Amino acid sequence: MKPRVSVVIPAYNEGAAVVPFLDRIFEAVTLPAEVLVVYDTVGDTTVPFLATYAEREPRLRPVLNNAGRGPASALRFGIGQASADVVVVTMADGSDDPMQIDQLTRLVERGVVVACASRYMRGGQQVGGPWVKGRISRLAGVSLNLLAHVGTHDATNSFKAYSREFVERVGIDSDAGFELGIELVAKARRLGLPVAELPTIWLDRADGTSNFKVKAWIPRYLHWYLYALGLSGREHTGTGGDHRRGGGS
Repeated sequence: MKPRVSVVIPAYNEGAAVVPFLDRIFEAVTLPAEVLVVYDTVGDTTVPFLATYAEREPRLRPVLNNAGRGPASALRFGIGQASADVVVVTMADGSDDPMQIDQLTRLVERGVVVACASRYMRGGQQVGGPWVKGRISRLAGVSLNLLAHVGTHDATNSFKAYSREFVERVGIDSDAGFELGIELVAKARRLGLPVAELPTIWLDRADGTSNFKVKAWIPRYLHWYLYALGLSGREHTGTGGDHRRGGGS
């Protein structure tokens, strides 16, 4: 049976922590689904736990990213491997609410090209996390929605569902970090395509450390912020990487 949703998860040295995370994913998702956990190297500490889990869970697809290291490459490659018409991106740190994967999927099936889980709309909440990162993210999301009417108060959140047809149409230019979320919102805005949101409660990861690099990636987010506002005339064609389906493992 073809899945209705492909859940793409970039992972980096999550180790045994990936097991309870996957338990929550498979408990929460009721739609026919495949879950692609994308890792950069065979030596990643997540790999042996994925291999063991996949023996008892056929919906899990461990995927070795051969398109270059880093979260942007992993996401591009994972989306390129997806077989469903809807792709949901979520993080392996457990901060996102997996119960909302079905809801986000159904929003895309109803016709939006991007469905966003929003921490900053009414009913949403962010619990924990670095204060500066949270303030910058909130300011960017709320102001972008106010100024550009992008359809979401939380364009920078990675937890989103996408129409795969839309992603294939506009391509992915992001080559570092997690700016994929704001990139695709900005592209939808420039094309006048529908974006929707629902409130979410984001909880800071309980174990490990975040791989988000605020200083290094802010300029990349700023570029897409300006692009959504129409202040960057540069056209994007998705040349940041080949996201066609290929031979991942």
